[in-house]
Amino acid sequence: MGQYLRLYNENPNPKEIDKIVKTLQNNGIIIYPTDTVYGLGCDITNTKALEKIAKIKGIKLDKANFSFICNDLSHLSDYVKQIDTPTYKILKRALPGPYTFVLPGSNSLPKVFKKKKTVGIRVPDNNIIRAIVEALGNPIVSTSIRDEDAIIEYTTDPELIFEKWQNKVDMVIDGGYGDNQASTVIDLTGYEPQVIREGKGSTDIL
Repeated sequence: MGQYLRLYNENPNPKEIDKIVKTLQNNGIIIYPTDTVYGLGCDITNTKALEKIAKIKGIKLDKANFSFICNDLSHLSDYVKQIDTPTYKILKRALPGPYTFVLPGSNSLPKVFKKKKTVGIRVPDNNIIRAIVEALGNPIVSTSIRDEDAIIEYTTDPELIFEKWQNKVDMVIDGGYGDNQASTVIDLTGYEPQVIREGKGSTDIL
C-alpha cells in the first residue's frame, strides 16, 4: 500500500522531499500536486517505473505521450533541440505556469524516448513538485490522473485520490486541493505556435 504524505506548497519540508526522492530512485511511482490537476509520475530515467505507469494507463510505453516536469528552464537543452529566441521568449513568459509546451526532442533523450520527435515540457507553478524535481536531479515523467466519472474529469481532493490509488502507487503527496482544469498545451515545433488544448493557462502569452 502506498504512503500518504502531506506537504505545504509555501514551504515543502526538505526531509519529506528526501523521502519522496528515495522512493523515486527505487522504481517508485508517485501522485503529486501541480498548478493544475494532480499528476502521476516517476523518474524519467527509470525504465521499470515508466513501464509500471504505462501499464496503469493501459498503453505501450513506446506509444506513451508523457510530458516531462522540469524545475526550471536550465535543463531544457538536455532534452530539447536548440530553440530560437522567439520560442525561448514564450517559454520565459509562460513558465512557471499551467502550460505544457511541445518542443523538438534532442538526441540525448532517455533510451525509451529515443524515437520521439517531440517532447512535452512542463514547469508548474508549484513549489512541491519543483522541489522534488530539483532534489532528484532530473525531470519527472508526468501524466494526469483522470476519472471515469463523466461529470468530474479530475479528482481534486487528495484524500479521495489516495483512497482510489493507494494500491497502485508508492506515494500520494497531498499538497491541498488540486485544480480540475488541465494545462494548456501549445505546440512550438512549427513556424507558428499552435494551441493543441485550451486549459488553465491563458493563450495571451503567445
